[in-house]
Amino acid sequence: MEFMILIHGDESSPRLAPGDPGFDEFMGSWFAYNQMLIDRGHWVSGANLAPTSSATTLRHTPGQAPEIVDGPFAETKEQFGGFYLISAENLDEAIELAKKLPVDSGSLEIRPVAFRPDAA
Repeated sequence: MEFMILIHGDESSPRLAPGDPGFDEFMGSWFAYNQMLIDRGHWVSGANLAPTSSATTLRHTPGQAPEIVDGPFAETKEQFGGFYLISAENLDEAIELAKKLPVDSGSLEIRPVAFRPDAA
């Protein structure tokens, strides 16, 4: 089975940037997590997203032309910041893999992938 782990966090929290003290150590934990997924055969895909300030939303209303809006779809305390698409035997295994993510705050939403046309 495949599961999507959606990573939500508060963008207003201070974040380390390349060149900051501690950045390499911080990223090292993420690279180690990625490698663990790869080594154990769970890796399918993953990405970090640009901030919501760079988002464009396309809103559909029946009978109307789509509306293009600058910014994210919803104003929330936590923003969708990245994801992992993993392979796991079941939800319990997906939860255990998500628990290993090196996040210090925020929330992780774990959902089964219903259909992916390029999946074998």
